[in-house]
Amino acid sequence: MVNLYLDPSVIISIIAYIFGIVVLYYLILSLAIPIKTLINFLIRVLAGGIFLFIVNTIIEYMGMTVAINPMTALVSGYLGVPGVGLLLALKYIVL
Repeated sequence: MVNLYLDPSVIISIIAYIFGIVVLYYLILSLAIPIKTLINFLIRVLAGGIFLFIVNTIIEYMGMTVAINPMTALVSGYLGVPGVGLLLALKYIVL
């Protein structure tokens, strides 16, 4: 006959592992939306930096350039084409 008696420490360990897995599942589930938002933000900033680089190579022949740094990449990534226009206007009209 098979002995099915489990030591209480084994039962507590099994319950602790199950509880840990459930908590980890809900933690990952609750962070899924902010991680998507952060990845979207980083992709937009990267795209803004690339767009600024392309615009800089085109307008360099006209004697104008915009510095590419995290702040200008952020503005152009967040605002898109109007953001690049805003950066150009700030550099050459206002400043």
